[in-house]
Amino acid sequence: MFKKLDSLILRAFIGPFIATFLLAIFVLILQFFWLWIDDFVGKGVDFPTLAKLIGFVALSWVPVALPLSILISTIMTFGNLGESYELVAIKSAGISLQRFMRPVLVISIIVCIVSFFFNNNILPYINLKLNKMKYELVNTKPAFDIKPGVMYDKIPNFVLRVSSKDNNTNTIKDVLIYEQGNYLQDNLIVADSGKMTVSDNKRFLEFTLFNGSRYEENGQRNSLSTDYTVLHFDEYKKNFDLSGFFKVQTSDSAFKDSHGMLNKDQLKFYIDSLNRQLAVTEKNIAKQNTYSFFFSKNLDSNIYKPLKNLKEIKSIKDIIPDSTMQTTMDYASGRISSAKSGFDFPYIEVKNKERDLRAYKLAYQQKFSLSFACFVLFLIGAPLGSIIRKGGIGTPLVFAVIFFVIFHLLNTTGMKMTKEGVLNAFWGPWLPCIALLPVGIFLVFKAMKDSQLFNKEYYFRILKSVRTVFAKKKV
Repeated sequence: MFKKLDSLILRAFIGPFIATFLLAIFVLILQFFWLWIDDFVGKGVDFPTLAKLIGFVALSWVPVALPLSILISTIMTFGNLGESYELVAIKSAGISLQRFMRPVLVISIIVCIVSFFFNNNILPYINLKLNKMKYELVNTKPAFDIKPGVMYDKIPNFVLRVSSKDNNTNTIKDVLIYEQGNYLQDNLIVADSGKMTVSDNKRFLEFTLFNGSRYEENGQRNSLSTDYTVLHFDEYKKNFDLSGFFKVQTSDSAFKDSHGMLNKDQLKFYIDSLNRQLAVTEKNIAKQNTYSFFFSKNLDSNIYKPLKNLKEIKSIKDIIPDSTMQTTMDYASGRISSAKSGFDFPYIEVKNKERDLRAYKLAYQQKFSLSFACFVLFLIGAPLGSIIRKGGIGTPLVFAVIFFVIFHLLNTTGMKMTKEGVLNAFWGPWLPCIALLPVGIFLVFKAMKDSQLFNKEYYFRILKSVRTVFAKKKV
């Protein structure tokens, strides 16, 4: 009997889980392109490159999509079972909530383990390739495309304009070329017509111009003695370098030390290394403090205790004569300014190391927190579905979106506060799990008691009872 029950619940769960996982990945891919579309437009990205980019983006969002899929699919699964009264039949057979939730609980724990393995071993490689690919595409110049009547300025130091262009014969009319260099002003080439071709190696754009003129002004800046040259031609060839329009090739090593490209062991190594570097830097600052302010080494001695036989010193004027006051103040001001300048660089170095240390600690904790989030959202989704007893996509999706938005906001807030040093590197990434775990335990407790927490008739009866009480008091 229990094998059939487990099989029934698993069949009801697997379908929605796969569907919601793919839907979540699709939505997250759209979010990525919404943010980066401006950097990719006009780069002439071919379909294989685009498909590879989409694949890397989809894999990079797997750790976020898994908790969302667990949440939605568990609400849908137990909501469908409740709406079709299968939960009622199961409970009437004496089977507890914990028992019929067990197969989905096992699957959720397996998903947590898979999520951690993915975060620790696969995601660093995916992030490395994705960041390399983004860098190459973003730094690639837009695809070469001169439109008639439009000033084209994508070639360095040149601005082109043609009034018309025949794509079949490569003929161009009314050509205008501004050439900027180390001159007094931009040089200018004007031609009635010409032909536009690309070299065999695709590295140069070749213009063969007919019936035109070239205008140049040469000489030194801020001088009235300059040469103005006008060159008329029947045929003139001009080449433009297009090497910058090809994809920028970047080595993987440029990104390998980033915190998103490391597993937990590598992150631990970098964290220990940064802690040692910070300790050394702080010792150097302490030594510099001693050199800059020689009295600091005597701060714990008794020489500053006032002697009984001496008059009490109330002001610096009591120990420094007026004749040397200004000289002393200037000397002290210079020493302070010099010491401040000496501390500026170490201060920036410490701040940068602390920021990097927080980033590495955050990435380390996220490998565990995002995996554990699958279990936390299971504790919310499974009892929530058995309480609301609504299947399909409508009501379950509404509740799932509400709780996932809360989870996402807490996760984003925790990450931001950790990066800024407001929260400890442990509490930041674990903030959503810590906040939502009591909610999940509360919902499990309510589901075990057959609570009507989300039943509108339950609240209607309460409201009706309250009205009856107030009506009796009025009488």
